[in-house]
Amino acid sequence: MSSRSSLRHRSSTLTEGIERSPHRALLRAIGLSEEDLARPLVALANSWNEVVPGHVHLNKLAERVKDGVRSNGGVPLEFNTIAVCDGLSMGHEGMKFSLVSREVIADSVEIMVEAHRFDALVALSSCDKIEPGMMMAIARLNIPSIFLNGGPMYTGRLGDRRLCYGDVYEAIGKYSTGKITLEELRLIEKYACPGPGSCAGLYTANTMAILFEAMGIMLPGASTIPAVDSRRLEIAYRTGSTLMNMLEIGLKPLDILTYEAFENAIAVDMSIGGSTNAVLHLLAIAREAGVKLTLDDFDRISRRTPYFVDLIPGGRYAVEDLDMVGGVPIIMEKLLEAGLVNGEALTVTGKTVKENLREFKPPVREFRDIVRDLSNPISRRGSIVILRGNLAPEGAVVKISGVKNLSHRGPAKIYDSEEEAFNAIMNREVEPRDVVVIRYEGPRGGPGMREMLSVTAAIVGQGLGDSVAMVTDGRFSGATRGLMVGHVSPEAAVGGPIASLEDGDIITIDVPNNRIDVEIDREEMEKRLSKWSPPKPRYHSGILARYSKYALSASLGAGTA
Repeated sequence: MSSRSSLRHRSSTLTEGIERSPHRALLRAIGLSEEDLARPLVALANSWNEVVPGHVHLNKLAERVKDGVRSNGGVPLEFNTIAVCDGLSMGHEGMKFSLVSREVIADSVEIMVEAHRFDALVALSSCDKIEPGMMMAIARLNIPSIFLNGGPMYTGRLGDRRLCYGDVYEAIGKYSTGKITLEELRLIEKYACPGPGSCAGLYTANTMAILFEAMGIMLPGASTIPAVDSRRLEIAYRTGSTLMNMLEIGLKPLDILTYEAFENAIAVDMSIGGSTNAVLHLLAIAREAGVKLTLDDFDRISRRTPYFVDLIPGGRYAVEDLDMVGGVPIIMEKLLEAGLVNGEALTVTGKTVKENLREFKPPVREFRDIVRDLSNPISRRGSIVILRGNLAPEGAVVKISGVKNLSHRGPAKIYDSEEEAFNAIMNREVEPRDVVVIRYEGPRGGPGMREMLSVTAAIVGQGLGDSVAMVTDGRFSGATRGLMVGHVSPEAAVGGPIASLEDGDIITIDVPNNRIDVEIDREEMEKRLSKWSPPKPRYHSGILARYSKYALSASLGAGTA
């Protein structure tokens, strides 16, 4: 085994030589000993805070990660980064800051690690934008790194009914139509979220953690362990010790985050009914990793990969149930047998996907109907479909898990903000067959590309989920259900076709044929757009003003140029 000092590939810049006496003096000031100064310095980027349920317990996990690092000869030093709760920021101005925070998180981790010349990195986080922000930094830095999520929240219970966060939003729609009483709404609110963790269904946070495990950048079986399960403390320790082995053998993120790893993640996403946000995030991470990933890759893999894992919100089971039958390795084992993932892709264990799966021992071999056989899937094609047409020439994204009607034709009702649409729905202005169009909510137009859960959940809660469709240049929460088309590109704010729409225009959504079109001819659309002018910027200072100026199209991941 190499000496610990030989692993200080970067931190020796701070700790070796007469000229570094001032640096060593400062490191001694934080309590490092002579022995510590001879060991590799390991960054622990932690998004712990007291605001977000998915993060409130991460301080305890961090201690076990540090134990794993110390026991294997490293010196862990922890720092924090920000974390926005999508649930708390949903449905108001705060949501404009959520996607933007992904870029800030990536930048902040990069700054801390580069400025202080850490030798290796553990990224510990939870929730929707923090996880991909951490992964963007991991790809950008390309020093030995490993990821660990905080784990899913347990489902809530109300009588014999299981509840998740998304049920609370749908309950608002039910209350608005008199389907439930105010007291019933308050009971759902009270019991839906019973404790720490990322929201219990297959929403964006759990989707991304599962996909990172599929990519091989975290330990097998780690992503689905519930937040308050003691096994998560065990996996935190193993995460720290595994990172030290990665440092020992020189294993770096870009050895793992290959094109094949992204293909594996997309295949798993298609099989589980994951959040549409995964498309944005994987594109952005791939850009940082130098991997040429496009919407066409999602479409190609969707066509060949069945959707066979039955998880909330499109299905019946929570992530905790998936964990009980073996988690992600069970899914990947089935995909590998069918030739739908690459078993030779490298992982943080230093072994391939195939080797990890060969060693994995599931707790049970009876998967019930949580994880079906591929011969009897929920759908023959993947759960996320890329649509194109004269309304979205650069692409749009729809999730089909739990969707009853995959085709829809109806008149457009146009709203230029999420608030306008929500008020219209609550005032019962939306009717069966309508296509609710929300525009100027894209990356630049919002700015910030807000999620529309308050709107989509109100539609479902009012009983219109099977008869109304929605189209937006904004995004959706992983909790969204129904025929909801998002990420329409180009967005309205840059003069995309969605900016030309008028009330009553007939929109056709044809998921089986990957189409989304408006029934107006090219000449009429060009005529309308020739009279269009960009809206005035909504912000003139601060981070949203900067993001609205530099944000890329959703079809490229909505990062910044």
